[in-house]
Amino acid sequence: MIPDFLVTHSGGFHADELLSSVILTRLFPQARLIRSRAPEWITPGPDRIIYDVGGAYDPATGVFDHHQRAAPLRDDGQPYSSFGLIWKHYGREYLAASGLPEDHVEALHASFDTGFVLPIDLTDNGALSPSGPLAGLTLPALLETLKPVFDEAEPEADDRAFHSALSIARSFVEAGIAQSAAKLRAEAIVYRAIAAAGQGRVLELPRGMPFRPAIVKAGADHLLFVVHPRENDWCVTGIRRGQEGFELRADLPAVWAGLANGELEVACGIKGASFCHNGRFIAAAKTRAAALAMAELAVKQALSVEV
Repeated sequence: MIPDFLVTHSGGFHADELLSSVILTRLFPQARLIRSRAPEWITPGPDRIIYDVGGAYDPATGVFDHHQRAAPLRDDGQPYSSFGLIWKHYGREYLAASGLPEDHVEALHASFDTGFVLPIDLTDNGALSPSGPLAGLTLPALLETLKPVFDEAEPEADDRAFHSALSIARSFVEAGIAQSAAKLRAEAIVYRAIAAAGQGRVLELPRGMPFRPAIVKAGADHLLFVVHPRENDWCVTGIRRGQEGFELRADLPAVWAGLANGELEVACGIKGASFCHNGRFIAAAKTRAAALAMAELAVKQALSVEV
């Protein structure tokens, strides 16, 4: 079905219908976006997709609401918002329309659902309540700050704010998908580098890129450091143990911490060593040879500490 209308509710808006609108307006740019609760608009018809309103979840008639009794749940029992429902039914088509390689669509659809869509669903349904100083800086909270203030009484204020917020929401979706797609491209490069490294403890990459997910998936637990070129120098980077937190498989040597240039060259005995972060998770060198030498020296120290 190619709809003439995309219908969601009027009044105040939330992240779920905004992000649903990002997907649908990209797929159906010719359709008119209607914000209304009027029965004539939220009644199913062959010319429309209705979402976050309508009181039913019925893909066959183009209705994707989640506020009714017996609202739709994921296979694991977690609730959908309208964004999750729209992503479930239109996300693959959206990714294909974005130019993603066909063999990446399914993997990206799943990873974006887990990492981006599901948190929106849970927050919208009250199943996830961010707390602490950063609670107001989540994407749903930030999008809601774009709503009109309480005493802005102009009749068109809500719709104007919605369309302004829609362009911002679109940027987040497109950037999130671009980052996820880049991780898939990087994965193939990292796998090749792992094969080339064999049982060595240092992984050399042709440029900076996301590397940890591929290292974990490949089961390359022996790797301790990654070396790659930057714009004007080379990096030596530690590998985090877990997805959360900053603990590394191995730290750079303590005597390097916070040193740069000549002082660092003296401390490590490697000409061209140019910087080591005080946190000992990243260092830099002027040449590839110096970066590799620093990585190998760091490996030796790390292994000696283990013994």
